[in-house]
Amino acid sequence: MKEIRVLQIGLGAIGLEIAKLASKKRGLKMVGASDLMKHVGEDLGAVLGSGELGIKVTSDYRKALKEVKPDLVLHATSSYLQDIYEQIVDCVKEGANVISTCEELSYPFYKHPDLAKNLDHLAKKNRARILGTGINPGFLMDTLVTLLTAACQEVKGIVVERVIDASHRRQAFQRKIGAALTEEEFVSKLEGKEISGHVGLEESIAMISDALGWRLQRIEAEQPKAIIASKQVSSPYYTIPAGRVAGLQQTASGYGDGEARITLLFKAYIGAE
Repeated sequence: MKEIRVLQIGLGAIGLEIAKLASKKRGLKMVGASDLMKHVGEDLGAVLGSGELGIKVTSDYRKALKEVKPDLVLHATSSYLQDIYEQIVDCVKEGANVISTCEELSYPFYKHPDLAKNLDHLAKKNRARILGTGINPGFLMDTLVTLLTAACQEVKGIVVERVIDASHRRQAFQRKIGAALTEEEFVSKLEGKEISGHVGLEESIAMISDALGWRLQRIEAEQPKAIIASKQVSSPYYTIPAGRVAGLQQTASGYGDGEARITLLFKAYIGAE
């Protein structure tokens, strides 16, 4: 069986987990790794804790693309398509297939139709494939939901609720949802875009409606709202007294015929049951 040559771009917390898994998968062969800041110059195997692989992490992903000529790029650098567009273009122009964690890339036609059209054209021209995916968007609140409708003769409306006990997540995620802040600090950081809420709810709704052939008039995502701890809760990183922010909740809805046809509710907070 021919091995698929893999280049990892992005070695943050998520990128590292992807690379660890890929390095153990039969049929995949890690041939390169790149990150702008983290682990540059280090051996990838040592970074992954699997022993020397003879692969030095580079800060120049373009150079890595040309040198190792990957069949597949595993990409984990940003949630926003405009930030990573050129990276994806560079990969596809080298003939590499791309699987990315970029949330907006899971259904780019909604917010970025022109960029999506350009990527589609480039992928076809270079006989490459581009997939934006992950646990969410990519599976829990869109692909799985669409699959479940297959057992239905008629679907009139969809409501999805995802609840995460954030105490088990990495510190960066807990910080991102405002854990341990006062409510006033939460609002201030939300306004300053230090707290972003969940990226991808609108893309998930657009993906579901497309799969079901529904024509929605509009999709709206509400601003994240703080979830206040009713009692003291804790994680390995924070002890949160009652009255402080434990996390956040966010709702997005897709409207058709004057009513919400698809509603996604996302909750992530320390101590969630």
